[in-house]
Amino acid sequence: MARKKAAAHHGGAWKVAYADFVTAMMALFMVLWISSQDKEILIATSQYFQNPFRSPMDATSGVLPFNSNKTSQSSGNQAGTEKEVNRNKQIQLTFLSSVAADFYRLLHLDQNLAGKPVDVQVTTDGLRVTLFDRASRPLFVGDTTEFTEWGNFILQGLAWNIDRHQFHVTIDGHTKSNLALKRDDYTAWELSADRANAARRVLVHHAVEPALIERVTGYADTRPLEGEPREAEVNHRITLSLTLTAKARFKDSKSVEKPIPLTVTPEQAAPKTSP
Repeated sequence: MARKKAAAHHGGAWKVAYADFVTAMMALFMVLWISSQDKEILIATSQYFQNPFRSPMDATSGVLPFNSNKTSQSSGNQAGTEKEVNRNKQIQLTFLSSVAADFYRLLHLDQNLAGKPVDVQVTTDGLRVTLFDRASRPLFVGDTTEFTEWGNFILQGLAWNIDRHQFHVTIDGHTKSNLALKRDDYTAWELSADRANAARRVLVHHAVEPALIERVTGYADTRPLEGEPREAEVNHRITLSLTLTAKARFKDSKSVEKPIPLTVTPEQAAPKTSP
């Protein structure tokens, strides 16, 4: 009898420990599986856990897409297709927003700062990057096409992003009016076009494929920013439109992380002020 009572005291504590172990292994499996998915799935998953009640996907089961229209009629299939298109657009906008935020971090800039030297806007198919030539942080040396250290630093960061995501690029040069140029035969038209072309040369120098540059244009002072007079300093700028094609999106989702090849630091690129 004494031996039987002693054997009864073994209990089932090991079952609890085993259940915890199995749960931990399952959680590890889920993390490893999600980490191996495409970048679009990673972004959607991250967005879901940040705000699970406003998921970027309309038709979901958890965080993965669920097609509930398999047995529906043609109208139901069309609705499912529209939902899939909207889902892809939302994922793309989330991805582009993350690229814009990464570019601001690369330049050590606050994207909410007023009067910033760089403005990045997310569009329906890419990014619109505006580089301002301000007196407080000039992009060019005087009224020339030579970039300052700060200008080279910005374009080097842009070149890395363009090459990494295979953006197609158009470059537009703009100037303010009432420029005091030294030559009568060299006007704002030539200056804006030459500055846009200078930006193209720097991007290609920093490993952007020439085939990705689709257009280089100079507009002089004919397209001031909305609400700004033509002579305003803010109109002295270079605008780059970066378009992400479907082929580039697929390539990017399969790409691996690349190191940021910066040779100029923000401290070196910052304008020097006299004591």
